[in-house]
Amino acid sequence: MCGRFVLVTPPDQLARRYGAALAAGIDPERPLGYNVGPTREVFGVAGSEAAAGSEAAAGHLARTLDSYRWGLIPSWADDPGIGGRMFNARCETVSSKPSFRSAFAHRRLIIPVDGFYEWRGEGGRRQPYYFRSPDGQPLALAGLWEKWRPKTGDGTSSIRSCTIITAPAGPDVAPVHDRMPVILDGGAVDAWLEGVEADLLQDLLVPASAGRLSGHRVDRAVGNVRNDRPDLIDEVAGDG
Repeated sequence: MCGRFVLVTPPDQLARRYGAALAAGIDPERPLGYNVGPTREVFGVAGSEAAAGSEAAAGHLARTLDSYRWGLIPSWADDPGIGGRMFNARCETVSSKPSFRSAFAHRRLIIPVDGFYEWRGEGGRRQPYYFRSPDGQPLALAGLWEKWRPKTGDGTSSIRSCTIITAPAGPDVAPVHDRMPVILDGGAVDAWLEGVEADLLQDLLVPASAGRLSGHRVDRAVGNVRNDRPDLIDEVAGDG
């Protein structure tokens, strides 16, 4: 699973990296933090169906970096609270599970992160590890998004939400946890955002290859989402 991540790269840098425009209201210099958990607002890059001109005619969608609530709320849900349990979607069932299949077909995005945490049981306690790219560059995680609207006119606003897709753990993560977020690199980002064939999209949802990530033990303080400080990603030894 992926239930906690780090993103301190500013939105304007992420937008340039992924060829996206910043949505209105996004502070170009505001980082998310060192301990981002479900139900928080996160950044996602998706194709914009409002694209016009030659790009739209050619079948390419302009990209926008915008904010989404982490925890997907299906459009048919009666209660938006369901999103708190849907912060991950398994790659094995994402195209068929009712909660995700429409978004898989029509509403895909990438969720940029600087790294993510996974936990391993050690001596009867849960020990967190931090995983990142060895070159220090952001990772593009495969995700889906939905827009939920209340069914009654009670004044509740619509909510744009997202989920991160997970796969069986690759060699770098497997010693710590049995699953990991799907990481998209290079042309896989374009294919995920612009593709339409389900079989080809499914082929992108694979574990990261050996050496794609580096990982180390970090302080157990990361287990409390209220802790948010730079030293959370520092390596610790022993029973840190």
